[in-house]
Amino acid sequence: MSLSFSASLKARPVQEFVNLLFFRPLAYGVARVLYPTPVSPPMLVLFHTLLGLVTAYFVALRPELDWVSALLLQLKTVLDNADGQLARLRDQADEMGRYLDSEADLLVNVALFGALGLRTGEPWLSLAGFAVFTLVQSWDFNAEYLYRAARGEPFRPPVRDPDSPLLSLLRGIYAVFYAPQDRWVRGLEHALFARLTRGVDEARRQRLALEWWNLWSVAAVVNFGLTSQFVFMGLFLLFHEPGSYLTFVLLQGAYLGLVYLWRILRLLNIRSRP
Repeated sequence: MSLSFSASLKARPVQEFVNLLFFRPLAYGVARVLYPTPVSPPMLVLFHTLLGLVTAYFVALRPELDWVSALLLQLKTVLDNADGQLARLRDQADEMGRYLDSEADLLVNVALFGALGLRTGEPWLSLAGFAVFTLVQSWDFNAEYLYRAARGEPFRPPVRDPDSPLLSLLRGIYAVFYAPQDRWVRGLEHALFARLTRGVDEARRQRLALEWWNLWSVAAVVNFGLTSQFVFMGLFLLFHEPGSYLTFVLLQGAYLGLVYLWRILRLLNIRSRP
């Protein structure tokens, strides 16, 4: 079994820049140190989730420690990357871990945006920011799924754990909070593509699918993934500007709209060629 850095990485068509450059190498160092120890990936998930909740407390109630909050967010990100890299190095990637990691992140995100709402006195702005933040994360996830589906590639290595009460609970939470987002994003993508390729023969339609779900459609959102978001949040906290971070997140919704406009115009231009 390879213990190389590349073996620890999740295979993605486009990597999140700040993750690959900085956080993944740091997380790989953590994973290598923990590799021979009894520490398991779920233990890391629980620890970095606790760090995230502590950070939310500091954001809400200890503005004089914004620099600590910013650092804790980056530490949380390193460990959040390390749990997956440790699992891949040990060949321990499993269904339970995937659900646990996703749902722990959801808990931390809720706590952080709740803290931002308390800190700024703008609960509705914070709620809107959380909605856009969640949407952007969902688009990042589903952009890769659709890119791979258009090429007949598997999205993730298939894993299925034995049924257990905890796994059933985690599956249920995913079905309530994440699955509807996945269906909505994929449904919108397919509906737009169907409309843009109406009247096109099937062979050309398949070629256009590779243009609609191309690398740029993934790259356009990959650098607004969770790692990058926490880097941005940390920077705004260092300048004691949590409200400005919420505005920054809302602007990402407008950015998504511009990405869609560009993709639509690009596909129409390709379709118009003989």
